[in-house]
Amino acid sequence: MANKKDTLMTMKSSEMLYNFLENTNLHKKDFAQMIGVTLSYVYNLIDETIPFSTRSTTLERIATVMDISPEEFSEYKIPQDPIIVDETTEFIREKQKEKKMSTVQFLKSFPRKQRLTIVDILRGARPIPLDWEDISLIAQVLDVSKEEMYDFWEMRLKQVLQAGGFNFENNQGLGLAMFECARNYIYKNSK
Repeated sequence: MANKKDTLMTMKSSEMLYNFLENTNLHKKDFAQMIGVTLSYVYNLIDETIPFSTRSTTLERIATVMDISPEEFSEYKIPQDPIIVDETTEFIREKQKEKKMSTVQFLKSFPRKQRLTIVDILRGARPIPLDWEDISLIAQVLDVSKEEMYDFWEMRLKQVLQAGGFNFENNQGLGLAMFECARNYIYKNSK
């Protein structure tokens, strides 16, 4: 009997997509929103009205939602620039697995307008958001304490500040005070 990967490799990309949508009962409109395309584009991919996408971003988003590697699409060409999955993304994926939550289930836990952002975070194309409310929602969906998510937020904010020219070595006291204040506020207001 052929394994799942061999079966996927012999299947056309449009057929793989169609089967995924049918097996997960994921509405094509929701799927289109998750990968950042129009509903008609999804229908055209499935019906083979247009050739299956060769755009790496689109294929990576489709693969992320389908919980497969983008290399399973014959149309996918590995990009020159490597995708770097940081420890925050690894943490999110780990918690998702612990909850036995598929990517579709995870994505459906967020408002529709945020799903594409979450897909891009999961595929390593975007860092976690700076907005604490967005991070709190991720923590809530994964049943993770806000205190546990705080460290990832602080690390991300430090990256942004350093990229903007803030020197933590020269401003050590200010940096410590800022993050101590933020930590106290978040810990006091955790639910």
